Amino acid sequence: MAVPKRKKGRSRVHSRRSSHDVCATPSRSICPQCGEVKQPHRVCPSCGFYKGKEVIEVE
Repeated sequence: MAVPKRKKGRSRVHSRRSSHDVCATPSRSICPQCGEVKQPHRVCPSCGFYKGKEVIEVE
């Protein structure tokens, strides 16, 4: 069984993990109804439309 010869230092471990722990910014798309920026595959919070249909009523 392969066993490491020396212990890896904390800075080496943390620098390796830091690239995977970063939270990515959410992607954005433009609503075809009102032109506002929204998350893809979600109901538009400003007009309430999703896939060309009004899903929720927005005042």
